[in-house]
Amino acid sequence: MYARTIPIVPADHTKDGSFEFLTTRKDELIGWARKFSIFPYPFVTACCAMEFMAVSASPYDTDRFGAALPRFSPRQADLLMVVGTVTHKQAPILLKVYEQMCEPKWVMAFGVCATSGGFYQNYAALPGIDRVIPVDVYIPGCPPRPEMVIDGIMQLQEKIATSRHPILTKDF
Repeated sequence: MYARTIPIVPADHTKDGSFEFLTTRKDELIGWARKFSIFPYPFVTACCAMEFMAVSASPYDTDRFGAALPRFSPRQADLLMVVGTVTHKQAPILLKVYEQMCEPKWVMAFGVCATSGGFYQNYAALPGIDRVIPVDVYIPGCPPRPEMVIDGIMQLQEKIATSRHPILTKDF
């Protein structure tokens, strides 16, 4: 990838021909823009839903991180937030939702039940959603505090900013 220079015209610009330049790579610029435009799809199944709603409330405000508007269609989302317990019967549905999402896509396991099955050690609960779909960020806790969720979103943003998508890195 070649570095591109973008001229920036200062507010007090005179006609002396002086410019400031910002040099960056295309994949870094797109990664920076993508990390502040996360569109989550909430796959909410259990009691962690209350904490999920609290994260969007005014004291925590996920809008600061560009993850405010949940999408209720997997085709419009790029972050699948699995919130709560997933049973073996729900696992094929979760996989279908994941497969319907467009690339690039990320997955967040929200709470101890989505992460490891939680305290439901029985035949019905899936012991972690990573047995069905790949997980990018795990948020522990029963239920996780909103601060933990915000920390998970920030970890995901770093992962998004540094990830290189195959379409962007292809030489034409």
